[in-house]
Amino acid sequence: MAKKNVSPRKKKPVSYTYDAIIIGTGPGGEGAAMNLAKQNKKVAVIERYKDVGGGCTHWGTIPSKALRQTVSRLIEYNANPLFSGTDKPKHFTFPDILSHADAVIRKQVRLRSGFYDRNRVEHYCGEASFIDPHTIQILRNDGSVEQITAEKILIATGSRPYHPDDIDFSHPRVYDSDSILSLTHDPRHIIIYGAGVIGSEYASIFRGLGVKVDLINTRDRLLSFLDDEMSDSLSYHLWNNGVVIRHGEQIERVEAKDNSVVVHLESGKKMRADCLLFANGRTGNTADLNLDAAGLKADGRGQLAVSNTYQTQVENIYAVGDVIGYPSLASAAFDQGRIAACAMTDDCSNAKLITDIPTGIYTIPEISSVGKTEQELTEAKIPYEVGRAQFKHLARAQIANSLVGSLKILFHRESKEILGIHCFGENAAEIIHIGQAIMQQKNGGNTIEYFVETTFNYPTMAEAFRVAALNGLNRLF
Repeated sequence: MAKKNVSPRKKKPVSYTYDAIIIGTGPGGEGAAMNLAKQNKKVAVIERYKDVGGGCTHWGTIPSKALRQTVSRLIEYNANPLFSGTDKPKHFTFPDILSHADAVIRKQVRLRSGFYDRNRVEHYCGEASFIDPHTIQILRNDGSVEQITAEKILIATGSRPYHPDDIDFSHPRVYDSDSILSLTHDPRHIIIYGAGVIGSEYASIFRGLGVKVDLINTRDRLLSFLDDEMSDSLSYHLWNNGVVIRHGEQIERVEAKDNSVVVHLESGKKMRADCLLFANGRTGNTADLNLDAAGLKADGRGQLAVSNTYQTQVENIYAVGDVIGYPSLASAAFDQGRIAACAMTDDCSNAKLITDIPTGIYTIPEISSVGKTEQELTEAKIPYEVGRAQFKHLARAQIANSLVGSLKILFHRESKEILGIHCFGENAAEIIHIGQAIMQQKNGGNTIEYFVETTFNYPTMAEAFRVAALNGLNRLF
C-alpha cells in the first residue's frame, strides 16, 4: 500500500505581548518608541525611575545645562556696566540655582510623558531584567513581579558615574555627577576630579558662583578630542577666572573627614576642600539586566557591542545610547533609537547616523565643533586653510557685551569644501548649526563661498560666518 504524502505541519506563529519593548526612556528609548508607534506597532517602555526622561532629563544634560544657564546670566548681570556700581554683586548658592533646574525637569517630564500617552505607548515603572531573549521581567517598587514578551527588544538604559571601590561615595562630602544635584550646603572650595566634558562644565558652574575650584585632569590637556585652539581657549578662560587646573594627575586615595575632604595624588601632592566631585568616567547600566539569560555579555565598562543598525549579537535585541559607548551624546542617542526602530521593522533599512556629529560643550563660554580638527587634517596631509572671526569685532557681540569667543572655519584650499567648524563663545552650540547645514550639502553645495555670497541679518552672531569666510578666502593665493 502506497504511503500518503503528508505535508509538514506548519509552525504556529509565536504570540507576543508587544511588537517591541524599550528598556529605558532617555533620548534613545524615546526615539525608538516614537518611531515604532508611528509605524502602528504595539510598544511598551520600561523605566525604573518614577518619571520618564532617563538620566538625560533627571541627572545629566537637562539639569547641568539649566544650572549653567542660571550661572551664565548671573555672571552677565554682575559684569554688565549698566548694573555694576549700583549695588553689591548678586550672589546665589548652589541650592539656590537648583530650583530653576528642578522647574525645567518638571516641564520636560510633562512634555515627554505626553508623547508616550498620545502615541499609546504603554509605560511600566520598575526594574527590567531578561528571562530569555523575548521575555522581560519587571520588578515593581511595591515588590510585585510581572513578565511581558516582545518580538523585538531595545536596550536604552544609559550610563551612570563610575565609582572606584576605594572611594566612599556615601560620605556627605563626596559626590558624583548625579549626586551633586543633591548638594544642600554652600561650599567655598570644591575639588573636581576628571576634566572631561562633565568636569569642565561643573568647574565653570561652581567658579561662576564664586566657589574656589581645583580641577584635576588625568590627561595632559583639557578635552583633547577638541581642536587644539578650542582646548587652549577653554584652559585660558578657566585659568583667567581663577580655576586651578592640574594636568596629568591621578588620585591615590581620598580622605573624607567631617569638615573637609583631602585628596592625595600619586605625584605626592595633597589638596583639601569642602567637598569632592568625582567626574572621571561612566559605566553602562547593564549590571541588573541579567544579560546572560538573553545570551548577551557586556564589556568591562558595562557596554554592549552593536552593528551599524544597533543590533546586538542576539538577532532580536538592539541597543542604543550611552550603553553602547561613543559618541555618548543625547542628540545622537535619539537618532540611534530612531534608526534602530527602522531596522527592527525593515531588514533592508538604509537609515544611518550622520558622519559629522556636532559636539556641544556647555562650559562658560560654550564650545561647539563639527567636522575635522586642524590636527586631523594635518596628519592626513589635506591642504586646508583657516578662516577666523573674533566675536569682539561683531556688532551683536558688542551690543550683548559677549566679547569672549571666536569662530574658526577649516576648508580645502582647492575645492573650498568646508572640512570643520569650531566655535568658542556664548551660544556656540546654536551658532555651529548654520555651518553644519552647509557642510551637509551635496553635489558641490558645500563650499565656504556660500557665506560670502549670502546675506546675513545685521547685527547677528551668525555674521561671524561671513567674516570668517572672507578672512579665510583672503589667505588663498
